[in-house]
Amino acid sequence: MKDKYRTGAKGALLDEYEKAIAELIDCIASVSDKNLIAVVDETTTDPDCKSIQAILAHVVRSAYSYAIYIEHLKGGSSVRPEKQYYSLADEYIKDLNEAFEFTQGVFNEIKNNELEEFDSAKKISTAWGQCYDIEQLMEHAIVHILRHRRQIEKFKILLEN
Repeated sequence: MKDKYRTGAKGALLDEYEKAIAELIDCIASVSDKNLIAVVDETTTDPDCKSIQAILAHVVRSAYSYAIYIEHLKGGSSVRPEKQYYSLADEYIKDLNEAFEFTQGVFNEIKNNELEEFDSAKKISTAWGQCYDIEQLMEHAIVHILRHRRQIEKFKILLEN
């Protein structure tokens, strides 16, 4: 159990995001190079869901994207990174940690009272058509990590059999 927590609503979002990323890292730390790149789901039409490698490339890019959406709301100009396909889980672990550090940096510029926005004109409009305030986008980011961690856990079971 964690013995130090960040303060406020912003701190709670960062704590939960960090926890979700840590759980994902724990899940992938033992994935072999062979299993990382193995195509597990040959029937899916979603290229981001065929292998653990594809899932992680998608998750890392998304982690940066969520933070960049928020940064742009505050006037920033970072560019969304391209997907990286690595042959080692350690590379994704490094990228996940760096994506969280980037997110923390973006959140240094956010105040707790900026998390919720009721004016739809001031919400973040995403590439997939949803509009979010900062809090909603971070809640989405947290659950995104959790869902893909679950998916990887299922893939690991299939690869063991």
